[in-house]
Amino acid sequence: MSTPFEIAKKISFQKQKSYTRFIVRLSIAATSISVAAIILTLSIVNGFQESISNKVYQFWGHIRIASVSGAPIERQTNPSFLLNSSVESFTPFLNQSSVLSYRQDIEGVIVKGIPVDSKIPFLIKGKSLDITNDSNRNSIIISDALALKLNIPLDSSIRLYFLNGSAVQQRRMKVIGLYHSGIEEYDRQFVIVNLGMLQQLGINDNRIEGYSVQLKKGISIEAANNQIQKQLPANLVSTSINDYYPQIFDWIGVQTVNRNVTISILLLIAIVNLLTCLFILMLERVNMIGTLTAMGASHSFIRQVFLYQASFICWMGIGIGTCIGIGLSFLQQHFGIIQLDEAAYFIKTLPIQMNALQIVWVIIGTALISYLSFLVPTLWIHKISPAKAIKFD
Repeated sequence: MSTPFEIAKKISFQKQKSYTRFIVRLSIAATSISVAAIILTLSIVNGFQESISNKVYQFWGHIRIASVSGAPIERQTNPSFLLNSSVESFTPFLNQSSVLSYRQDIEGVIVKGIPVDSKIPFLIKGKSLDITNDSNRNSIIISDALALKLNIPLDSSIRLYFLNGSAVQQRRMKVIGLYHSGIEEYDRQFVIVNLGMLQQLGINDNRIEGYSVQLKKGISIEAANNQIQKQLPANLVSTSINDYYPQIFDWIGVQTVNRNVTISILLLIAIVNLLTCLFILMLERVNMIGTLTAMGASHSFIRQVFLYQASFICWMGIGIGTCIGIGLSFLQQHFGIIQLDEAAYFIKTLPIQMNALQIVWVIIGTALISYLSFLVPTLWIHKISPAKAIKFD
């Protein structure tokens, strides 16, 4: 093992209590906290963005296809423009404004009609749409928030009133299920029914508002949207859900800015901590620097001693911080210790999504920035006079 390494190890991890030992431990702790906080920040922001986005995508798909004018379109069984390698599934839908009535209470809602074989997102109670027999043909699924507001129990009967021209049409519906998305904008407004029931309200019972398209995992929404748009007839337009609900996705995007600012501050704190630590350690070892210089040691030799000492601090701090960050992330991921206000954040439990590549970059980036920072105080070594250094106290 090299002599600079042995000297650095001896002065950094000496067993007797000393000022140097305290500074080294304090710097390791500060570096650990910074690295752990960066890993937690990345995991939380990743989880938060993924959870909120998935909620919107589950409800509406990744892409919506509708007519350019907004008018209803004819439903096709297997539209050729959706037979795309990026598309996992597509669901025709039809939205209709209505008034929901239960006993003496009424509430304005948007009735979303989907095929009966479609998966109901966020279903928490009851069952999915079912028209296997006539008694279940007029089935409806409402949110638990709406059920609580109007005191509507499961399996109860409600009435929907639709304005069709100058006439009002009424449908008696049975509540067979409750859903909970956690997004108040959806839970407050939308109820889900059989698409066929809504189509019967109009003259043409084969019309729909459009298609919601689910993409395969890992597919770029913008790239798939542009590809689908090229295959569409002139009267149809493809729009990503991000553009339909910009207020939600802009809010999600802001979290990236907050993440970058937080990480920058944490890295700055870590750098200042390491610089201060190394300056103090060098100042305390001025006598040693003077002695080594008088004995013929080069500035490069002495610089290596302090770089090794800084490396001990850096890598121990990074290692401990990485273990703490990953450990706390696992605890939150599996036990959901931290709870959130769902009305404000759309989710009940603080989400965590760790990315192995990001963690590797945190380790490499922190080490690289630290080593570049270490070079600054070591430049001071060549200015130390051996005669004055040996007398320094």
